Amino acid sequence: MKAVVDETRKKRRVAIDAALLFIVVLLITQMWLLTATLESYLAGHIDVALPGLIISGVLFLACLGMYRLVVRLDQSPESEPEPHGLGPWDIR
Repeated sequence: MKAVVDETRKKRRVAIDAALLFIVVLLITQMWLLTATLESYLAGHIDVALPGLIISGVLFLACLGMYRLVVRLDQSPESEPEPHGLGPWDIR
């Protein structure tokens, strides 16, 4: 039973690490987008401000969703597998 709980914990840790890596990539992309949009806007290209704002909002919502996933995975209880009902003869 201990091995199953450790396997679940390992899978959860891998999922959290992947989600956090994805959040970092999204935030770096959002910072790049903000810099490029602001630079274009200050250069006089005012038509890029609204699409930049919309895409930045979408990236923010994606980061927020991934963050909520990480929090939910981190707070979920570790469940023990249910016994098979074979009693002491349950050999694995």
